[in-house]
Parts: sequence; C-alpha cells; structure tokens
Amino acid sequence: MLPLTPHDWAFLSGFGGAAVMLPIVAAIAGWLVYAYSWRVAALWLTLIGGACLLVASTKVAFLGWGFGILSIDFTGISGHTMLSTAVIPVMLYLALLTTRHASRIAGVMCGLSVGFLVGLSRLALQAHSVSEMVTGCALGAGVSVLFIALIHKREPARTAAWLTPFSLLILAFGLHGYRVPTQHWITEVALTLSGHERPFIRARWKANRPQKASAREALRVHAPDQTAPRQLALATLPSYFPAPDSPA
Repeated sequence: MLPLTPHDWAFLSGFGGAAVMLPIVAAIAGWLVYAYSWRVAALWLTLIGGACLLVASTKVAFLGWGFGILSIDFTGISGHTMLSTAVIPVMLYLALLTTRHASRIAGVMCGLSVGFLVGLSRLALQAHSVSEMVTGCALGAGVSVLFIALIHKREPARTAAWLTPFSLLILAFGLHGYRVPTQHWITEVALTLSGHERPFIRARWKANRPQKASAREALRVHAPDQTAPRQLALATLPSYFPAPDSPA
C-alpha cells in the first residue's frame, strides 16, 4: 500500500464516485455522437449500463438476502473501482483522439492505472475487501478495453482538439467532492424486493456464519445417544426370562 494519509486516500476515492463518473459517462456519449455516430454512443452506454446493473445486482443480493462469498469476504462488486477503470481510460482515449495511436494507448494505460489507484483507496478506507476491489477492476477494465478495441480502427468524422479534453477534465475536477446517495438507493431497493426491515451488514454476516457452524457441531457433540435406551432394554431382558434350573 502506498504511504498516503487517510485524507489523500479519501481525495483519490472521490474521483470514482457516481456524482463524478456518471456525468462523465454522459459527456463521453455526447462526444461519441459528435466524433463518430449515435450507434457508437449507444454501444458505450450499453456496456457501461450493463456493468452498473451487475454491480447493483450483487449489492442488492447481499443487502437484501445476505448472498455473498464468505471465504473471500465478497459482498458486492466495488462500484467506485468499476466506474473508474471503465470511464477514465475511455475519457483519456477521447481526450487524445487527435494524437498518434501510441499516445492514445498510453492514455488508456494511464487511465487503467488511475482506476486501480481508486480501487486501492477503497481498500485503504476499508470500504471494500480485496475480492470486491479486484472484481471491480476486472469488470471496469473489461468494459473500457472492449469498447476501445471495438472503435479504435474507426476514423472519427469530427474532432475538437482542445475542447474534448478540457470539458472532460473540467467535469472530473469540478464535480469532485459531490456525492449522490447511491448506496441508500440500492439499500432501499434491496429492502423493498426482499421484504426485510433491515439490510444485511458485513460485520453481522461474518459473525453469524461461524456461530451457525459451531451450533451444528454442538448439536452433534451433545445430541443424546439414541442407541443407549435400546442397549439398556436388551440388557434387562434376562431378568424377565430367568435361566432354567441346572440339572442335579
């Protein structure tokens, strides 16, 4: 882990929030319509929308029903990490659209690195486990790399040499610090669908599983021996049937 203060990690984590990333997603779609076509923008929105739906589904499954993987401490894909690794590489790719191909690829790699750093910040702030951060990185990187692979051979119809990077960077830094209550909304959806009054939380989920296992072991250890009454009954049978008198 990098030698950063909690304030530094929180600042870095702020770039992965929905309040920052989702407006950039919309701005990227707009620039894709301008530079390519509405079909390319629709492809982008479909990929990122599918990834967001998958992240929300894993969170709803845990909050509403407690579905997770205890062995790897997994309760849901990290949304900050997924959005960062999906959006920032594409943002930098578009920002460098008028440059050479090698520069654009370098921008993509830089974007993936920034996304990974956002994932590390979620670990440092104890907002997610390693498995949740890794799955977020994998999903987000899959979205960005797949999208760029599908469009990199297309020639843009129009470009804006300085306006595209300027507008995207203004959004990224201008919206930093703002928050939207996405976790609250996901929790409300989970409780509505599951019918439960309270959501599952990681600490209680982890604490209850070993207790259940211990309870089963205790029942096995202290369960009454069902063979004992039968053995006792068989042992008393001779008293009801006395042995015949021995011959004189």
